[in-house]
Amino acid sequence: MASKRIFIVFVLPVIFSVAFGSAVMGDILQEPDRELNMIPSMSFSGGLSSHGTEIEIIGLSKSYSTSEPVEISIEINDATFDCGDLYVTIYSGKDVITQGGFFEQCFGERNELIPIGDKFSKVIDTPGSYKIVAEMISKDLKNISISGEFTVK
Repeated sequence: MASKRIFIVFVLPVIFSVAFGSAVMGDILQEPDRELNMIPSMSFSGGLSSHGTEIEIIGLSKSYSTSEPVEISIEINDATFDCGDLYVTIYSGKDVITQGGFFEQCFGERNELIPIGDKFSKVIDTPGSYKIVAEMISKDLKNISISGEFTVK
């Protein structure tokens, strides 16, 4: 008698929950443009700005002097992006030298370069090779990124 109550009170609801959840998830995944993405991955597009990519770095030179600022803008060519947060990070090897965050950048209607109303400008005063990474994260956590390399002399 006690084992029957345990089954009804504890096990049966778990079975129904798993079955119902599976049916709902299966139905949702049958809709067009739906996918199960539990851990969003970053897509990195290598190189400097080039036409046809989702994201481009505008204004990055191959080399800078120690007193010249690294000033860049970003162009987004992905129609699914119209707003998001932009992060620009400069690395020396694996060490982060500087990072800039530009939040709630809405550019889709006017197709503007970002950051809007601001600029990414940093002076790197130590000679060496550097990598710059620009990452755009939308409100639905879609990521697009691009990286480029430059030297400071």
